[in-house]
Amino acid sequence: MAASTSAAKQAAPKFRYLSAWFCPYAHRATIALEHHAGRIEYEWVEALGWEQRKDDNNVTGTGKEWWYHWKADELKRANPHALVPTLIPIDNDGKADEERSVYESLISIDYVDAVANPSDETQRLVPTDPYVAAKCRYWAERLNRECCSPYYGVLVRIEESEQKENFDKLITGLKAFSREMEKNGDARGFLGGGRLSNADVSLMPWAFRYYIFEHYRGEEFAIPVDDPELSAYKEWYNYVFSLESVKRTLPDKHRYLDHIGKYADSSARSKVAEAVRRGVAAHEIDDEKDTY
Repeated sequence: MAASTSAAKQAAPKFRYLSAWFCPYAHRATIALEHHAGRIEYEWVEALGWEQRKDDNNVTGTGKEWWYHWKADELKRANPHALVPTLIPIDNDGKADEERSVYESLISIDYVDAVANPSDETQRLVPTDPYVAAKCRYWAERLNRECCSPYYGVLVRIEESEQKENFDKLITGLKAFSREMEKNGDARGFLGGGRLSNADVSLMPWAFRYYIFEHYRGEEFAIPVDDPELSAYKEWYNYVFSLESVKRTLPDKHRYLDHIGKYADSSARSKVAEAVRRGVAAHEIDDEKDTY
């Protein structure tokens, strides 16, 4: 009985992970899950994708068809917003408990970390020290606003001046992030010393995807990584994307470049795209206003 009880305590938590290969918001949860590989088990479910519908009136102005999201029934049941990432715990009998599903990308990072509960402090994405945890949370949310949401403004907004305005906001945010890391003495993670935090994971999916700017918007939209004000950011980028647990999560660059063209040519219909079209930031989506 003692051995059985011990085994039960050591059993890794299991989840159905409702995701989408292309989604940077879901990518945050994927990075957290792979960071804790061995402490958490999950089954990937591709729960959101794209389908074409006719644009008879050429509303896109490109002569291309609309691209709409399709969403799995399981996703619509488990998440009131029907968005990825969504984590559904699997009980000891192998049954998925949709009533206890967890969603929203920044929340999912913290939740995965809490469930994994590593004994090694350096493996925690959310530090146990309350001050350091608060600092990381502040930066996770700030990076979401300043370096992630403007990504969609560069892509979805039609006027070049608006695209440039969003790009400049993004660069300003990256420079602030870079300055903050310089205080650590090294930029091997936001906290330095090679440790990942939820602040790092907040930014990483978008940092990986910035390469698409130059392709769709021109050379002037390339991230100026040789700018001295971004030297810590460059060091950070090279470090985090060298980690094996991160490498396992990265989508193919050519495949993603083709995918994101739907946003660049204004044919994508999604909550994020609709929010940006009506003039608000991507993180300000509204279920009632951003319908499609």
